[in-house]
Amino acid sequence: MRKVYNRILQIAGDVITVEARDVGNQELAEITTARGKSLAQVIRLDGDQVYLQVFAGSRGISTGDEVRFLGHRMEVSFSDDLLGRIFNGSGVPRDNGPSLAENVIEIGGPSVNPAKRIIPNRMVRTGIPMIDVFNSLVVSQKLPIFSVAGEPYNEVLARIALQAEVDIIILGGMGLKYDDYLYFRDTLEAAGALSRAIFFVHTASDPTVECTMVPDMCLAVAEQFAIKGKDVLVLLTDMTNFADSLKEIAITMEQIPSNRGYPGDLYSQLAVRYEKAVDFEGAGSITILAVTTMPGDDVTHPVPDNTGYITEGQLYLKNGRIEPFGSLSRLKQQVNKETREDHRTVMNSMIQLYADYKETKEKEAMGFQMSGWDRKLLKYGDEFENKMMDLSVNIPLEKALDLGWEIMADCFTPQETGIKTEMIEKFWPQGGNEGKDVSDLGDDAEEAGAAAVNDVLEIDSDQVGDEVVEEALSGDSVPGPEEAADKESMELRRGEEVVGIP
Repeated sequence: MRKVYNRILQIAGDVITVEARDVGNQELAEITTARGKSLAQVIRLDGDQVYLQVFAGSRGISTGDEVRFLGHRMEVSFSDDLLGRIFNGSGVPRDNGPSLAENVIEIGGPSVNPAKRIIPNRMVRTGIPMIDVFNSLVVSQKLPIFSVAGEPYNEVLARIALQAEVDIIILGGMGLKYDDYLYFRDTLEAAGALSRAIFFVHTASDPTVECTMVPDMCLAVAEQFAIKGKDVLVLLTDMTNFADSLKEIAITMEQIPSNRGYPGDLYSQLAVRYEKAVDFEGAGSITILAVTTMPGDDVTHPVPDNTGYITEGQLYLKNGRIEPFGSLSRLKQQVNKETREDHRTVMNSMIQLYADYKETKEKEAMGFQMSGWDRKLLKYGDEFENKMMDLSVNIPLEKALDLGWEIMADCFTPQETGIKTEMIEKFWPQGGNEGKDVSDLGDDAEEAGAAAVNDVLEIDSDQVGDEVVEEALSGDSVPGPEEAADKESMELRRGEEVVGIP
């Protein structure tokens, strides 16, 4: 029987202070007020003083209300009945479905023993060429998507949720706008994918403390499914909102702030969640793909900066595209050798040519004259951006590789790509550009320019010839070079006398 306390010492924001004993950190409590009951969580212990964050806010709480500690941390039910369901950050159903109380597990447990993990060796196919071809997502990988506000990162996550070749999708939304929540729900429901998905959604109007529990809810459930042999993909958006909630709670607790007001343990708070990614030997796996927005497009902001030290690469979402430069999957070499033998060749060659295209675009912007090779690169860059980088492109890996060959064959000769002969002979498209030399593209323009110059020269020579004939008929002789020089020196001497130069 847990003791009930009915004396609240202090109310500051959504945090109340109670004098109590035998209470653990992160323990839950139930507060009974005149308006009903609300959950609270212990966030700080200072001797006998216990600080609790009230989920529903402190409005309506008086100093004489009852506080009853429950003796356990936040828990979530686990079973196959979770599939297709939508919950809030406290595990309460949002979809008007029944509450689930069986097989309850605590959230926020330790990460998996590294000795129980295996080396990642399987690819998660997403149907997005910029991920599958150039930065392959690997089972048990933890990979963030760095973006700025306004980019379609939630649309990207929704597409991955629909197309990823995994058993279960768990979506954790933190600080979501209600429209974004409805977008996720309606998109998956319309495609018939909601039956393999579980949502834990915290909207911008929900209590702050619930935002901090969403990743733990998702990962606790994912871990149980992985132990049962399921491959689980956890999609989190937005980890910056998660960090901002930690910051808000830390300020309420009067902690000494660190970089830009964030708590000093921000790195540890992020790492303990990301390190849940695992591939169990003989069982399932957890793969984490998390959106991290960068305020002001600043990659040195504490949240993306700390995230970069934890995760195994990152994807940059800019201008509605996944940028190939800066984006990196540090585990892609574990899988892209086994997909198809030309995977690495296409990946490396296309990125190298795209880098050359970027340099050519800079030259063009500065007014440099474009050579035949430059024009080929400009054509290639346009095709690459429209056919591969566009987020609306939705094709499997094999078709994406074939498309890469087609784009290169449409713009270059085999020799210009620098690809090995054996790969060219096996994969170069029939009827592709077997071509001409690099300079051939500009031959027509050069010939046209030469013809124009000849026309001008012909006109000039005719005019000069007529002048000479007229002068000869009039009896005047054409001055030679010596006479012209003498005439010029005489005029100079006359000029010196006029201006008084000795």
